Amino acid sequence: MSSSAVEHRTVTSVGAVKAIKKCFDKKRPLFLWGPPGIGKSEVVEGIAQSMNGFMIDLRLGQMDPTDIRGVPFYNKDNGTMDWAPPIDLPTEEFASQYPLVVLFLDEMNSAAPAVQAAAYQLILNRRVGKYVLPDNVVMIAAGNRESDKGVTYRMPTPLANRFVHIEMRADFLAWADWAVNNNIHTDVVGYLSFAKQDLYDFDAKSASRSFATPRSWTFVSELLEDDDLDETTATDLIAGAIGEGLAVKFMAHRKVAGKLPNPEDVLSGKVKDLKVDEVSAQYSLVISMCYELKQYIEANKDDKEFHKMSDNFFRFMMDNFETELVVMGARIALTTYNLPFQPTKLKNFDEFHQRYGKYILASQG
Repeated sequence: MSSSAVEHRTVTSVGAVKAIKKCFDKKRPLFLWGPPGIGKSEVVEGIAQSMNGFMIDLRLGQMDPTDIRGVPFYNKDNGTMDWAPPIDLPTEEFASQYPLVVLFLDEMNSAAPAVQAAAYQLILNRRVGKYVLPDNVVMIAAGNRESDKGVTYRMPTPLANRFVHIEMRADFLAWADWAVNNNIHTDVVGYLSFAKQDLYDFDAKSASRSFATPRSWTFVSELLEDDDLDETTATDLIAGAIGEGLAVKFMAHRKVAGKLPNPEDVLSGKVKDLKVDEVSAQYSLVISMCYELKQYIEANKDDKEFHKMSDNFFRFMMDNFETELVVMGARIALTTYNLPFQPTKLKNFDEFHQRYGKYILASQG
C-alpha cells in the first residue's frame, strides 16, 4: 500500500494507544505504520501488559508461508493429506490462561508476498486451514512506510482493506511520559527536554548507519547506566547509537551537567545557589530533582519531609532560573512525574503562584 495514503494524518503514541484499544474492543485488525525506531512494538506490548494480557510477536519478515499455514503431512489414519498446525499461533488451552492475547504481526509489509497471502486468511476469517483463533485473541500488524528505505513489499489491496490504518509519529511529550515510567537515564531525559528536536532525526535519504530515534536513545540510556565508561569509549558507543553529530552535542551537554550540584543537596536545602548558567544543564537539573522527588514518594517515605524537599525545589527554581524554565519545571513535576504537591503544605507556594501562576495557566491553555 502506498504510504502517501497515510502520511497526511498521524498520531502520537498516546493517540495510538487509544485507537488500538478501541480496535481491540471491536476485534478489528489494525495496521500501525511508522518510521523505524519510533516505538511501535513497545506501544503494543505496553497495551498488552496494561490489560493483563500476553503478546505473541510474529516477525513476518523472517517467516515462511508454512510458519502460518502449517506443514502438510500424510494422515495414515484416514489416508489423506492433513495439516500440522503452526506452533507459534495460540491454542485454546494457552489463550484461556489470559483475559487477552495480542497477536502482533510485525514487519508485515516486509514479508514476502507469499507470507502476506498466508496471513490473509488468518486476518480475514480468524482462521487458516483447520486452525481457528481463540475468541480472546486480537490482531494488530505493524510495518515501516515505503518511504523509509527499508525492505518493503506493496501490500495487496484486498489485504490492506481488512485493516484500520493509523500512522504514528515521534512526539517528545508522549516519549517523556514513557521515559519517566521506564527509568530512562536522567541525562538523556534532561538533554532531550532542552533539545526536543533531537529525539528523532531519521532521514531516509541519509547514508548514515546511526540516527536518533526513541529506540536508539534507549540504547544510550542503557550504555550510561553503570557509569563505567571513559569519555572516548562513551562517545564512540553513543555515536554508534545516535550518530556522531548528536553524540558530540550530547557529550558536551554531559560535561557541563557534570558541574551541577547534587540534586539531593538542592532538595535538602544544603545548596541554594547555582553557578552553572548553561540552559541545557539547568534542564537536566530540573529533571534530576523531579526524579529524586518521585523516587522519594514512591518509597512511601515521610510526607512532611517530601513537602519540605518540594519547598526547596520551588525555592531553588525561583531563585536561580529564568521564568520559562521555572514554568517548565513546575509543569514537568506536575504532569510528567505526577508529583503529589499539596499547596497548603508548601511555604513557598503562595509566592510561586503569585509570580508564575498566570504563566502556568497559559502553558496549559
